[in-house]
Parts: sequence; C-alpha cells; structure tokens
Amino acid sequence: MNEQTAAEQTENNPVDRRGRGREEIGVVTSDRMDKTVVVAVERASSHPLYKKVVRERHKFVAHDEKNDCRTGDRVRIIECRPMSRRKRWRVVEVVERAPGA
Repeated sequence: MNEQTAAEQTENNPVDRRGRGREEIGVVTSDRMDKTVVVAVERASSHPLYKKVVRERHKFVAHDEKNDCRTGDRVRIIECRPMSRRKRWRVVEVVERAPGA
C-alpha cells in the first residue's frame, strides 16, 4: 500500500484543494488605506498572431491585517471571501521588501 502523509493526500486530491482560492504575486502600488493595499499583478503572454510579448496588468485590492506592507514590496496574495465592495484578496506574506524600506 502507498504510505502518504495527510498533506500529500490533500495536494493530490482536487476536491480538497477547492476552497483555497487563487494565489498571485505582485507589487504593492498603494498602502495609504488602513489595513488595505493595492497590488499590481503583471502577466506577460505572446500575441497569438503577431508573436509580440503583451503585458497585462491587473490591480487587486487586498487585506493587510498587520499593516506592514509598504509601496514597492513584492507580496503573495490569496483569494478569499469578500471583505468589502472591492476587497476579495488577502496578503499572505511579504516575499521581498522594497529597496530603501
């Protein structure tokens, strides 16, 4: 029989992963609100016909419980329940601090 830990079983079973939500990594563009940051997530893809690299930028409003994110920080955000009209993401961790901060 296969000996798997509970974590490995959860990773392999798509039904158990259903409630986690998407994860994105982006740069904080605004931290002026209380416990809220705006995170810009940039994605590059090739145009199907012309093959030029096209950059898409999406801005997400995320909840920052500890108020420790500053403008320019690279952060990991995860999708969660709606917290307000525009806030549907939560900051999980600060991946990299902004230079000079």
